[in-house]
Amino acid sequence: MQGLASLWPLLAIFVVFYFMLIRPQKKQQQQYEGMLKELTVGDYIITRGGIKGVITKVKDQEIKLRIATGVEIELIKSGILQKDPKHEEEEEEKEKEASN
Repeated sequence: MQGLASLWPLLAIFVVFYFMLIRPQKKQQQQYEGMLKELTVGDYIITRGGIKGVITKVKDQEIKLRIATGVEIELIKSGILQKDPKHEEEEEEKEKEASN
């Protein structure tokens, strides 16, 4: 009985770590993977290196990114950090104006 009582603090610490560290990290990873799967031609993105551009071609694990007129680079999808939120807001505003 005394052995079980000494395990309760360790179990409590594990539960706290799970809900504060492990679970949020898994959720964030799933959101990132979902974003990568939903990438389409025309999306504006930011790479992990800080390069901004628009997607011109999507393959299985690679994309082509136009970073300037006539300049395209190939990236592995895991090199993408996020969609460019500035362009996302502009597109939403354009859609609102078009519907009015």
